Amino acid sequence: MNSRTFLWIEDRKEKAGFIFGKRLLQQLCPDIKVESKTNNSELVKAVRNLKDTENRYIIVLDNSFDNLQVALEQKRLREYVEEKTNVALMNIVCFEYILLEFRKLIDWIYAPEDEFHIKRAGVIAAREKILDSIQSGDMDYKAIKEIIEYDKNIDEHNVEQIVAKILFDLTRNTGLEVSKGSIGDCWIKSCCDWKERAKDDICGLNYSKLSIYDKMKIIYEETCLKEQFSIAGLEVA
Repeated sequence: MNSRTFLWIEDRKEKAGFIFGKRLLQQLCPDIKVESKTNNSELVKAVRNLKDTENRYIIVLDNSFDNLQVALEQKRLREYVEEKTNVALMNIVCFEYILLEFRKLIDWIYAPEDEFHIKRAGVIAAREKILDSIQSGDMDYKAIKEIIEYDKNIDEHNVEQIVAKILFDLTRNTGLEVSKGSIGDCWIKSCCDWKERAKDDICGLNYSKLSIYDKMKIIYEETCLKEQFSIAGLEVA
């Protein structure tokens, strides 16, 4: 019997992270089966108890580096992964970070003359600064002026929470809106299949009309996913 490849995700099936991950793999790696393990503790437990040596398993657990509980789960998970020859771990801060770092994010969300470029200048600046900080290896993002100005309660948040907040504030009230509980149709459908779109809902993709496959391929190419897929040995269709 031919071996299969599974992608295990900590998010529940109704959450934005799982919905996006499943759609991404359907388009780029259709032979891979995406499965939810409900939460990070259950995901770690599933890897620990894995007995199957015939199939391959790719694991996605948020690497929220300043969240103590997640850091401990990550440490345990890495130990279990190292014990197995058919398991690979992707190193991703969180699902929201993938979309936040997407190089074409602002170009997709807003049309060239969209007033949100001005109204959301503060959150746009916060996005640029937190990405610069994380990608340079300087994790002290809470000391950056633009981020402090954007989030007065920054000390109460970990990196996953602040990244999710920035992404939501950038995308809210658009077809590309992302929250913990939902993801906009424009991320997971071809242009323009957003049934609730109003006449004045014009995004940066208004004239390009990308297919869902093209969207997922571009996101893959323009984020950390390309490197992480390579590390995990995943081949994109």
